[in-house]
Parts: sequence; structure tokens; C-alpha cells
Amino acid sequence: MSILDLHANPIDLTAALVDIPSVSHDEAVIADVVESALREQTSGFEVIRNGNAVLARTNRGLPSRVMLAGHLDTVPIADNVPSRRTNDERGDLLHGCGTVDMKSGDAVFLHLAATIPDLAHDLTLVFYDCEEIAAQYNGLGRIERELPEWLQADVAILGEPTGGLIEAGCQGTLRVRLSTSGVRAHSARSWLGDNAIHKFAPVLERLSSYEARSVDIDGCVYREGLSAVRISGGVAGNVVPDAAEMDVNFRFAPDRSVDEAIAHVREVFDSRALGGLEVGFEVTDSSPGALPGLAHPAAAALIDAAGGQFRAKYGWTDVSRFSALGIPAVNYGPGDPNLAHKRDEHVPVAQIADVARVLRGYLSA
Repeated sequence: MSILDLHANPIDLTAALVDIPSVSHDEAVIADVVESALREQTSGFEVIRNGNAVLARTNRGLPSRVMLAGHLDTVPIADNVPSRRTNDERGDLLHGCGTVDMKSGDAVFLHLAATIPDLAHDLTLVFYDCEEIAAQYNGLGRIERELPEWLQADVAILGEPTGGLIEAGCQGTLRVRLSTSGVRAHSARSWLGDNAIHKFAPVLERLSSYEARSVDIDGCVYREGLSAVRISGGVAGNVVPDAAEMDVNFRFAPDRSVDEAIAHVREVFDSRALGGLEVGFEVTDSSPGALPGLAHPAAAALIDAAGGQFRAKYGWTDVSRFSALGIPAVNYGPGDPNLAHKRDEHVPVAQIADVARVLRGYLSA
């Protein structure tokens, strides 16, 4: 018998999930429990296991399909398991690793799967592993490769924390490494060298004066940003450096492709814009953004169910994977994303109840 009660209040269900440690690569126990609960406490669902991911779906022939997706893993525990509940001047809060990111969202999805008798849409549930670590381990990517037919839907809802507001699409992200070279010399005779770090002066000036673009897509305003995030160079305290590197991160609106984002950053650091300075340019990491797709009827119905409140998602999430498959996708879950991964991670219990109420209205016939 499963130790999870899917018919329980989703707040209590969140606490039960938090009390099962599930750091990335160590999700077997929680996957076992979720799989058992879905098999024993829901009806009309086909349930399968893929590694430490659990998938379930209905096939009732309804006119649309909604996917509810959430990761089961957390960042390393920081003395914040088991869960605890407090009620003070900050309100009624549930504390613990994963309360925000994102076991409260998982709990809502599991609870609704077990307690909605008449669905308005066929439903697919995807609970996957290894989201909090390098993308090569992400269970959603494995499912896309091995079980692509399970990732077909008219709209996808990813239960990432959004403070109980729908956040549509997401930004893309690009990381570029710029490099300069010079001539090494003793710092007491610096005129005999050519300082590679100093050469970054026009690059830093270009970054500080960069005007970020804002783009309105489906009523969501995405603001771009271009930032230096790391700089390195130097040999010793008495040596003029002959090499230096700078990492730059570009967060771009989802109307740009990765190739378009690379072309834009190349243009920003073109030698003509840098007073003739030639810098090395290496793309070290990239992920496309996700268009909100809110014009799709299934997505529009979700916005209506949430009272018409939505905003753009700043940052990158797995909704990008759904967008690449042509599926409109939103982030929607309890919890302040700024509290994710913190030692004092906590979620207002009212947000768990509100998200469950909105999604129940949206999913019910």
C-alpha cells in the first residue's frame, strides 16, 4: 500500500512528498511511491515507469489533451527535511526542501488526478527525474528520446513555482566566452608588455551601455539582458597578463532563435563596435526560449480559469522542451521562485490550495 494518500488535502500531500528525500540521481524511492499511488488510487489511467520517471495518461477520446509535468528531484538537503508547518506573522507556511521547487506542484497534480471524476480534457502526467542538474541527465529529455508519444498534448503545464500566477513561455539563454591576448612582461616595466585584461575596457563599456530590448508576445512582455558573469586572467602579482577571458550571458526573448541570439551578440562585440579590438568568441552553452502560445484555445481556457492573470517567465525552464515540440506551455505552481533552493525554503499553504482550485476548475467537465 502506498504511503501517499492522493485524496488527502494537497497541503498534507506536499508535506508527505517533502518527507521523502529525493536529491537528483536518488529519486528511486519517491518514484516507487508515486507509481504505487497512481496505480492504486486513480482509475482510467495507463501508468508506466521509465527509469526514475513515472508517467500516466487517460485515453477517453476527449477533444483535447493537457499535460501536467513536474520533476521529483530536489537540490541537496540543507537540514530542511522533514517538513514543518508554522503559522506566525508571515502567515501559514509549509517549510522544507522541495516545498517550492517543486513538490507542492507535484502534490497538486497527483491530488487532481485522483479526485476529478469527470475530466474536460484527456490528461497526461509526467513526473521526471534529474531536473536540478546538468541537462544531459534530465529525465524529460530521456522521455522525449525513448517515449516521444507520451509527450503529445494540446497544452502543457509545468508545475514550477510562480507564486500562483501563470508564467507563459520562457526566455532563451546563451553563454559566450570572449578572450583577449597580449604580451607578458614584468609589471615594473609594464610598457614592455600588452595587458590582456586592460583590453576588455571597451567590452565592459559596451556592456554597461547596452540597452535591453523588451518584446510583447501574446500580452507577455519579455525583457532581454546581456551581462558579464565571469572574468579571469592574470599570472602573478608582478606580471602583466598575456591572456584574459570573460563569460557573457544573454537572456533573450523567445521570438529569437538561438542562431539569431548568437548573431546579435556577435554584432554587439564586433570589432567596429569595440574601436577595432578583435576578441575571441566561443559559444559555451545555449538553450532556446519558449513562445507562450496563449492564443491556442486550450491555453486560453487555462488563462480564463485563472481569472485572466498571467505574465512572462523570466529565466529558462523545461517549457522550452515542450515549445520545441510545438506544444504551448506555461509555468504554474505554488511558491515564490526566489525561495527555491534556500535553506528556509517555504510555501504559503494558501497558494497550494489556490492552484489546486484553479486547475480543478480548468480540468473538470
